[in-house]
Amino acid sequence: MTPTGTPETPNKPEASGAPGTPESTPGARSWLREHSEIGVGLLLLVLGVLVLTDALTMNVDITQRGPVGPKTVPVVVGIGLLIVAVLLTLDVLRGGRGEAEGGEDIDLAEPSDWRTVLLLAGVFLGNAVLIGPLGFPISGALLFWGSAYALGSRHYDRDPLIAAGLALVTYFVFNNLLGVPLPGGPLMGVL
Repeated sequence: MTPTGTPETPNKPEASGAPGTPESTPGARSWLREHSEIGVGLLLLVLGVLVLTDALTMNVDITQRGPVGPKTVPVVVGIGLLIVAVLLTLDVLRGGRGEAEGGEDIDLAEPSDWRTVLLLAGVFLGNAVLIGPLGFPISGALLFWGSAYALGSRHYDRDPLIAAGLALVTYFVFNNLLGVPLPGGPLMGVL
């Protein structure tokens, strides 16, 4: 209480509201947070421009005839991306919001499991490095077994056998049935 009998108010600094001050950023941050879907619209816009630029600068053989050439699908996809980007941005600016999925069984309050993410990234990177020298049957088996291990399976007697079988079936389906050659590696003469 002051000597006059009025309650004391704490000294608060006056908000300046000048651009770049901490007082002005919470409003901008909350607006960006409420309209975060505009980022998706921007990403779609950039992708659409890239697809259209790539399609329209594509060199096409002069002997290519007919209404549907190699440029047709990329041009349609690029225009579709631009249209969706504009419509999404307009919807967000008019107050539209995406709804949270109710059927998800993921607890968003739990922290991310970075160990699993890093293990899976390492397994995929290892497959990319090993597929050339070892071939797909071996690197694919390591990929499938490593993915199962990273996702929590600890059946050390069963998982490698399933991974090897899955890699061999995948190799034969792609190599022999679909005509997509996969590197065989040292097993090329055996398979």
